[in-house]
Amino acid sequence: MRILLLTSLLLCTFHVSIFSQDTTKITLPFKIIKGDTLPAVDLVGVTILPPARYDTRREAARYDRLMYNIRIVYPYAKLAGVKLKQIKAVLDTMKNEKQKKAFLRKSEKELDAQFGDQLRDMTYSQGKILIKLIYRETGSSTFAIVKELKGGFNAFFWQTLARLFGYDLKTLYDPKGEDEPIERVVQMINAGTI
Repeated sequence: MRILLLTSLLLCTFHVSIFSQDTTKITLPFKIIKGDTLPAVDLVGVTILPPARYDTRREAARYDRLMYNIRIVYPYAKLAGVKLKQIKAVLDTMKNEKQKKAFLRKSEKELDAQFGDQLRDMTYSQGKILIKLIYRETGSSTFAIVKELKGGFNAFFWQTLARLFGYDLKTLYDPKGEDEPIERVVQMINAGTI
């Protein structure tokens, strides 16, 4: 008796759910091709990369560490590209050299207050990757950016200081050469696969 009651209750629920469907209309973009109306939906492009292959566990661990470091550093590099464009746009509107210097000082203080602690807490490897990714995002080496914004003496000073700690602000980015693993991880981040 219980089974019959339960079965009939389930059938009634199923019957009601079939006939109580929402009648909201969804409008899609369309194209008319040879008299036929077809939905036209733009699909997002997908980048497919072959799986990374490594011979030893040490190489696999090194790649995993690289992925970890890039995930930490890449947002700062993207932000550096955006901020640099904004700063250059504002500087292009200014005609007075004194105004430009005051604006640069103010921007530098704001950036230091906002990101200084996080950047100082980065590891040596993360700093090297950041220098490369800034080149990737801006198309200029860190040395060239400092030289353009702060002058040759400041660029020379920061390059000398960086060299004391093992960095090189003149480092370039070669996505098809030695920096291919970095480019691979960045593409995976942009594609949303990691």
